[in-house]
Amino acid sequence: MVPGEAELHGWMVAALAGDAAAYRRLLEASTRLLRRYFLKRLGPARAADADDLVQETLLAIHSRRATYEPDRPFTVWLHAIARYRLIDHFRRSGRRPTVPIDDVDEAAFASDSDESAATNLDLDRLLATVPPETRKMIRQVKIEGQAIADVAAETGRTPTAVKVGIHRGLRRITARLRGGEGGS
Repeated sequence: MVPGEAELHGWMVAALAGDAAAYRRLLEASTRLLRRYFLKRLGPARAADADDLVQETLLAIHSRRATYEPDRPFTVWLHAIARYRLIDHFRRSGRRPTVPIDDVDEAAFASDSDESAATNLDLDRLLATVPPETRKMIRQVKIEGQAIADVAAETGRTPTAVKVGIHRGLRRITARLRGGEGGS
C-alpha cells in the first residue's frame, strides 16, 4: 500500500529534523511511487530506464532536500523533480515524449540556486562511497548531463559498460541511503 500525502509529508518533515527512520520510509515509499510514474510514461519495455530514473530522482531528492518547503505538499515537489528527470532523459535519448507530463495543476520547483554547501557535502559523501571511476561517470552523466557515448569515448569503455557502471554505482548509493550495505 502506498502512503498518502499526509504520511509522506510527515516523513519528509521528520527527515528534515534528523529522523533517519522517517527518511528511510520516505525513500522506500518514494521509490514505489517513482517506479510506477516512470513505467507509466516509458512502458514496460523500458523498465531499465525507469529504474535508472528512479535512482537519479532519489539522488536529486537527497541533494535538494534542503530546498523543500514544509508548508507545500510533498508529492507536488516530488513530481516536479521526477518530471524534470524524465524530460532530461528524453533529451539525452533524443526522444520526444508523446505522453502528457503535466499531471498536476501546480508545481513547486526546487531551485538549484537554493542548494546549500551542506547539500553539496552530502552529495560528495555519497559519491565517495563508490569507486573513483564510477564516481566520475556518475558526475559526468547524471549530474553534468554529458552523453553516455561521450563518456564512453573519454574513458575507453563501451556505452554499455558506462551504463552498467553508473547503474551499479547509483544502486550502491541508494542502498546506503536506505541504510543497507550498498553492494553492487
